[in-house]
Amino acid sequence: MLKYPFINSLSLLAFIVLIILDIIWGIGWWTYILLATVWTTLTIIGSFHIRWNYHLPALHFNHKIPDNLVSITFDDGPHPNYTPKVLELLQKYNARATFFCVGHQVKLYGGIAKQIVDNGHTIGNHTYTHANKFGFFGTQKVLLELQKTKTIIKEKTGVNPQLYRPAFGVTNPSIKRAVKKMELKTVGWNIRSLDTTKRSKKAVLKRITSTIQKGDIILLHDSSEKTVEVLEQLLLFLQQNKMQSVTVDQLLDIEAYA
Repeated sequence: MLKYPFINSLSLLAFIVLIILDIIWGIGWWTYILLATVWTTLTIIGSFHIRWNYHLPALHFNHKIPDNLVSITFDDGPHPNYTPKVLELLQKYNARATFFCVGHQVKLYGGIAKQIVDNGHTIGNHTYTHANKFGFFGTQKVLLELQKTKTIIKEKTGVNPQLYRPAFGVTNPSIKRAVKKMELKTVGWNIRSLDTTKRSKKAVLKRITSTIQKGDIILLHDSSEKTVEVLEQLLLFLQQNKMQSVTVDQLLDIEAYA
C-alpha cells in the first residue's frame, strides 16, 4: 500500500525531473499542476482512509486467528442512554467488545466508563473533544487531546489505555508524531457499518453480516437506538453462526493497557 514518505519522495523526484525537462524542452506549466494534483489527491484519500496506513501503521483485522472470533468496537461514547443498553446486550449474549471513548464523555459519565471495564470490555482513546477540525490540529494540540483522554480514563476506571482510534479515522503527520510520542497502538477496522448514516437497521446489519469472517473488526457507535437494535441482531447472527465477539486486544494479541 502507498505510504506518505514514499509518495513525498517520489513526488520530489518527479518535480526535479520536470524542472530538468522543462529547461531542456519547455514542457509547460500544466505538468507541474498535474503532479501537484496527483500528490494532493493521494494525500487526501490516504488521510481519510485509515486502512491505507498512509501516515501511520494501524491494525484492522487478524484473519490468521485460528478461532472463530471477531471484534465489535464502539466509537464516540460513553453515552448516558445508549451505552448502558449496549452493555446489557453484550452481557446477555456473553460477548466482549472494545469502546473507543471520547475523553469529554468519560469526564461526564465516568461511572459508565468504569462499568465498561468492570464488565470485562476494553476501553481505548478516541481523543478528548472529537472535534470536526481534529485533522487540522498541530502535533502539540493532538498530544494534549490524547493525554487528557488518557488521564481522565485512568482517573475514572483505573486503567491506563494504550489503544487509540483516530477521530473520523483521519490520520496525518501531526497525529503520527503524537501517537509515536505516546507509544499508542492505533486500531482501525475492516467492516464499517455506517450506522451513523440514514441507512436503515436492515441495511446496516446486512452491510456487516454479508461479508463477515473470523478475525474481522467491526465499527459501530454507541450513540443511537438504531445501533442498539442492530447490535442485538448482530449478536444473534454471531451466535447462530458459532462466532464470538472478543476485545480487540484479544483478537490482535496485543496489550490494551500500560
